[in-house]
Amino acid sequence: MASVLQGFEEVKLAKPVGKIVMTVTGDVVRFNKATAEVLGFPAYVKVLINEKTRQIAVVPTTAKADNAVKFSKPEGRQTTSVSVRENAPLAAIGAFFTLPEAPEGEVAYQQVTGAFYPDDKAAVFDASTAVAGTMKRRGRKKAA
Repeated sequence: MASVLQGFEEVKLAKPVGKIVMTVTGDVVRFNKATAEVLGFPAYVKVLINEKTRQIAVVPTTAKADNAVKFSKPEGRQTTSVSVRENAPLAAIGAFFTLPEAPEGEVAYQQVTGAFYPDDKAAVFDASTAVAGTMKRRGRKKAA
């Protein structure tokens, strides 16, 4: 005899995560904490680029993998955004963006909202959707 539940599927609970965002400045590529979260807080990632579509993908990897880039602290320890300062990914990603001139004391940036693809465990950012802006410099103020 068939179960009354035959043909039903369990509703999967997806924990909402905020928007995943990549911010590019002249000397750093920053991924917000939500990006680290959807990727599972990986210690290392690979940065992939598609020059034809002007897209950047970030996928988790291991420390031993070729081209592994140090990324996140473990879950619970990663309290802020993740900054990538390595020259190769910076140059490759930076090639997709033209940073506007920034006024004195400010930093120009380009910001892209990404999409997460769970089947590929990939965060993908489309450079053509970037929004430009400037922000105040962070960190210590230079002595006047």
